[in-house]
Amino acid sequence: MAAAQEEAAAAPPSTESDATETEEAPPGGAESDATAMEAAAEYSWLQLRFDRPPRRLYHFARQFRSATSSGSNSSGENFLKGVKWSPDGSSFLTSSDDNSLRLFYLPEEAYIAAEPVAEAAVESEDSYGAFIQANEGEPVYDFCWYPCMSLSDPATCVFASTSRDHPIHLWDATSGELRCTYRAYDAMDEITAALSISFNSSGSKLFAGYNKAIRVFDVHRPGRDFDQYSLLKGGEGPTGIISSISFSPQNGMLAVGSYSQTTAVYAENNMEPLYVLHGQLGGVTQVLFSKDGNYLYTGGRKDPYILCWDIRNTVDIVYKSADTTNQRIHFDIEPCGRHLATGGQDGMVHVYDLQGGQWVTGYQAAADTVNGFSFHPYLPFAVTSSGHRRFGMQDEFEDELNLAGDENSCSVWMFSSSQEA
Repeated sequence: MAAAQEEAAAAPPSTESDATETEEAPPGGAESDATAMEAAAEYSWLQLRFDRPPRRLYHFARQFRSATSSGSNSSGENFLKGVKWSPDGSSFLTSSDDNSLRLFYLPEEAYIAAEPVAEAAVESEDSYGAFIQANEGEPVYDFCWYPCMSLSDPATCVFASTSRDHPIHLWDATSGELRCTYRAYDAMDEITAALSISFNSSGSKLFAGYNKAIRVFDVHRPGRDFDQYSLLKGGEGPTGIISSISFSPQNGMLAVGSYSQTTAVYAENNMEPLYVLHGQLGGVTQVLFSKDGNYLYTGGRKDPYILCWDIRNTVDIVYKSADTTNQRIHFDIEPCGRHLATGGQDGMVHVYDLQGGQWVTGYQAAADTVNGFSFHPYLPFAVTSSGHRRFGMQDEFEDELNLAGDENSCSVWMFSSSQEA
């Protein structure tokens, strides 16, 4: 009982109001709330300009090649597998093949538009080191940020990860310490690992994907309590491993992609199936709703297409994304919702107009596969991760510096915007 209470205390604070709480108004009162709402209503997203190539502000490569990493790869074989900005834009998180998650904070100088940062050189030392390195004992399957995360409230600064043969871990983004765990068990009462994870939009629930099933944990009650939902109701739904989960920002739905080449859409409140979408040539590796919640974008491995689904009435393929690859290629939609960007096996980042799916532009981000791309939530920045597994004789990997500076690397990019003079 004491351990459960300690874990519950370590979970992020609830974002919902509680009738038993004091009715004392927060500093500023109703007037400040009204002012904040007016400011939000008048806020307009930066319009990014893709007719000019972005500048590389910061670059990181050497620290991902260290032979002292605690993971299984200690001979220079380590490579990045993905990157994601935090919800408040203060930091980004990388996942790499050495079973580690590294957190990088954005320097204060990056926020000062009047003093632009000089372009980073790829062959020099890293721009700066990781603030936190969280080491998992096994390969990391998935990771995600707490959606209500804000650096001004340290209690909300957490991210979750899932790895092979381990429970879901909730990490503190300010100290790197393990806050608590969410554990699922199989029929033999042994821990079974989630293959994909995602918080719902309010941050109250943590959804975890398994083989043909979803388990839902209450974020504020760590431990082994969860609700389980089979995804094979009526013979429909994904028949394989759940690889990706995405929540609609508007209409209370979630999309679930699986390696069985299908994507299913469910009602979040009761997990009732709404649609089952077929058409991906390979196993689905990412699902992502548009900003208005009306469209769903899916991508798969060994599949050259990203598919656009109008969840109201139509199904359509809108554009081709990247070369065929066994890797996950993560794509992202800019904050204003007009463009989608994705990496490719050719080291390019490709940008598409979401109105009709037309290719807009592309730029060279790395010399190897760009497997991760993430837009900053409100600044004209983006971050990329690159790398892939290299096969060869062992002595070929003894010298970790034989890779180019833009291989197995991570970069922060700055785009031009329409608000610039």
